[in-house]
Amino acid sequence: MSSDDVLSVLALLRRAEADVWVGGGWGIDALVREQTRAHRDLDLMHCLDQEDAVVEALARAGYAEHLDQRPVRFVLTAPDGREIDLHPLVFADDGSALQASFDSDHPFHYPASAFVTGTIDATTVPCLSAAQQVHFHQGYDPTPRDRHDMAQLRRVFGIATHF
Repeated sequence: MSSDDVLSVLALLRRAEADVWVGGGWGIDALVREQTRAHRDLDLMHCLDQEDAVVEALARAGYAEHLDQRPVRFVLTAPDGREIDLHPLVFADDGSALQASFDSDHPFHYPASAFVTGTIDATTVPCLSAAQQVHFHQGYDPTPRDRHDMAQLRRVFGIATHF
């Protein structure tokens, strides 16, 4: 997934009036304001009540559902193999959000401060905060990509990470 692909998807969803935030590796690269590695997919958080608009807009661009793990997440794939991993969020009045998890007693919490902006190719994009990214990168055995991503947050923000 190239930076041009990411910006095209975000523009498409903006035209569909869908609110999304970039997470995962692209979200970290947006925070550090440079692409630091190749990305196989794009992680997007979206408002659950806008899910139909998100899916319809992406379907018009050729994306089809590849994996359904709702209510936690689902994946859409383009004919050329590009993937978008979508994570539905339910927002509270205070701007915080919840995402279902595979353990229904422990949903994922997003404080209002988790929703910030970053930069991809000199374009401002909505993304998850460094603190939220660090929070989601704990409690599991990290991959080399995870280690790389956390190193970028330490390098740019000087924040502690779990690995």
